[in-house]
Amino acid sequence: MNTRSNAVILNFDQALASIRDGLSVALRIDHMLWVANDETTSLERLSIKPAAPGEEVICDAHKTFPLMEYLNLPVADPDEEIDIEGLAYDQHYLWLVGSHSLKRKKAEPDKPAEKNIKRLSTIVPDGNRFLLARIPVERQHDSQELARVVAADGRTAAQLRGNTLGNDLMREIAKDDQLREFLRIPGKDNGFDIEGLAVIGSRLFLGLRGPVLRGWAVLLEIEPELDSGSTDTLVLKKIGPDGRSYRKHFFSLHGLGVRDLCVSGKNLLILAGPTMDLDGPVTVFRWRGGFPAEAESVVFAEQLETALQVPFGQGDDHAEGMCLFDVGTEGEEVVLIVYDAVAERRKRGERSVEGDLFSLK
Repeated sequence: MNTRSNAVILNFDQALASIRDGLSVALRIDHMLWVANDETTSLERLSIKPAAPGEEVICDAHKTFPLMEYLNLPVADPDEEIDIEGLAYDQHYLWLVGSHSLKRKKAEPDKPAEKNIKRLSTIVPDGNRFLLARIPVERQHDSQELARVVAADGRTAAQLRGNTLGNDLMREIAKDDQLREFLRIPGKDNGFDIEGLAVIGSRLFLGLRGPVLRGWAVLLEIEPELDSGSTDTLVLKKIGPDGRSYRKHFFSLHGLGVRDLCVSGKNLLILAGPTMDLDGPVTVFRWRGGFPAEAESVVFAEQLETALQVPFGQGDDHAEGMCLFDVGTEGEEVVLIVYDAVAERRKRGERSVEGDLFSLK
């Protein structure tokens, strides 16, 4: 099993310290680290301080970016979470995706059985979860800022056409014989649930936590483009068989679903964990060579490398976000992993939290 290289300490502003309790994504762009809490409608930017080998890496100078200032959220309410589950960066755009999942209400110990049974029967959508968008990243001096419009080159923020009940991707999946029935099932019940985003050229790859189909995890490939005559609305190119707007890729991840994705050169790294509400196991797989240009794929277990077995807690420390953080002295990939339901031992003082750096084998 790989051992942790060292810790990364994320320092948040005191007023927003609760962000540390549940980080769902992480993305390094040069000397900046971008993260999000899946119960908010904002992105968080931290500055990575230089550190000697073996020292803790400190990330501070926290700035929050309310996404309502850059996008037209389906529900214009900062309390209506986006459930951000994927971040990626390419061509000076930051891409983000919500889970697109339904949720089932939780049973609560202070309520009688009759009420809890009713709660467990209640399934609700969150309109902001149906968000897939890109926002320009503008470099200003030694910093990175988000922008709705970059006047210098005409880049604009844009999002996939949709509303509080779904979007173009969901309408396409609703016609899919393999996947459509899972749209009605909550994410943590092996229902449709996006957790992971990678960009390769003009293509986006969406990792699904669920459904897992007889042990096979699913990645969806899409290619968004601006709608004709629009500067802020994305539509999906028809790239799949039979005129579909997506391609499907199936991976044998030993029964696990996707929790996050990141690209390392020509390799794809897959953070995999249980699709149901379980603690573990959690594994990072490596697929060498990348995706075929215009084909769907079925990737068997022997075609994947097990790069890391990630430690997990009992009822806490669920690995949710992963990004390529560095390249080691011998060329090895070093990834940062951040956690949802973070364990108390990871908290530093009143506003900081500890993530883990791992060198992959």
